[in-house]
Amino acid sequence: MEKDKTAKIIILSILLYFLSTGFSFATFAYLRKPVTLITPLSPEEIGPSEGVSKFNFDPKAPKTEASLLNGVLYSKEQMAYLLKRRPLGIMIENHQEARPQSGLSSADIVYEAVAEGGITRFLAIFWGVFDDFIVGPVRSARTYYLDWISEYAGLYAHVGGAHCDINTGEGCQNGAPADALGQIGRYGIKSLNQFYLGFPTFWRDYERLGRRVATEHTVYSTPDKLWQKAKERGWEAVDSEGKDWQEDFTPWQFKDEDPLDKRPEFQKIEFGFWEGYNEYRVRWEYERLANVYKRFNGGQLHKDLNNDQQLSAKNVVVQFMSERQANDGYPDDVHLLYGTIGQGKAIVFQDGKKIEGKWVKKDRESRTRFYDNLGKEIEFNRGQIWIEILPVGTEVNVS
Repeated sequence: MEKDKTAKIIILSILLYFLSTGFSFATFAYLRKPVTLITPLSPEEIGPSEGVSKFNFDPKAPKTEASLLNGVLYSKEQMAYLLKRRPLGIMIENHQEARPQSGLSSADIVYEAVAEGGITRFLAIFWGVFDDFIVGPVRSARTYYLDWISEYAGLYAHVGGAHCDINTGEGCQNGAPADALGQIGRYGIKSLNQFYLGFPTFWRDYERLGRRVATEHTVYSTPDKLWQKAKERGWEAVDSEGKDWQEDFTPWQFKDEDPLDKRPEFQKIEFGFWEGYNEYRVRWEYERLANVYKRFNGGQLHKDLNNDQQLSAKNVVVQFMSERQANDGYPDDVHLLYGTIGQGKAIVFQDGKKIEGKWVKKDRESRTRFYDNLGKEIEFNRGQIWIEILPVGTEVNVS
């Protein structure tokens, strides 16, 4: 009897061990999973990543109306529709874990500058699009990007931003020069902040790239969802005071492309933003037949995940600006400031040619203008314009 009792105790102990081990494993496996703060959308709710058009514009209608942003030509019917909405700026990150991004190939204009730690971030401006498509990963605001979106009186989509914590004083020294979240309110920026909008305007996708990524690389949206939310807030082309966004907007000047026989065989542009951060070095290679510059990011073809196409631009603009740390008391002093107001050196690449000159911006809301060395305003080719913001003194290699 004593032996049977002992055997039963041993068997029960073993069973309890396996049960507790299994429970612990399951618990910790669950806790290791990232917390989804925004409910993911179903494929039906998101829609096709390559874009879906809900319009039936006459394809034979003559395209006579130039885009206010990048000069692309549209029909009168198309332009009448575009003029009902404001330009939409979306913050898109360029961390290695975020690549390839979604939506950059569909932007009218793209700005690129360092956000912090040598890592660049994009402000993609959308206006002349009729399809809906995924854009992201969406990231946080920085003060100098506000100076660029202000030129368009545009909508600004972002996930939080650099801030000043009035409760702790964190980042509040010296007048909080990098307090982007506070400035958004003071400037009257039409903010589409994920912190307040959430699902379903924004959602998270941890495995969109076919691999697990950290939470900060997972927020996405679509232009239609953002324009719809702006409409609900009364932020269409005309504001509550009856003022149209384009009243104070001055378009750049545009021209026809150089004919094929006037284009060089090849041109290559290379530069980095911060020394030693080769993952963010950029190369643009000119393609003569298509008359575009093809983009390489960190030595790799830079593609759009929506269509698996390499990013390209009709015009590449390099703007040299002063860069300094905000010194605002924020941890590790990561916040940066750029000299966006005033003037500085600029280089414009188009038609396989290099045009040296300068940029001028009078104040936050004024349009940045580009001039050649003779003082003539530079005319851009019609199509995507990519603006690279480099610290003064950065070397740009052209061959």
